[in-house]
Amino acid sequence: MASKGIPDGVMTTQAFGETNPRVETADGVRELQNRRVEITYGPGSGM
Repeated sequence: MASKGIPDGVMTTQAFGETNPRVETADGVRELQNRRVEITYGPGSGM
């Protein structure tokens, strides 16, 4: 994204692990939907 002109100072990285799953699963069960990247831009996103 930086190569496309988005300043480094406005980008952040967060990892949620098991604290913010997209899909709830039982302990030890892996769900591909929980392995994701979310990109937000605009009002409310810190931009």
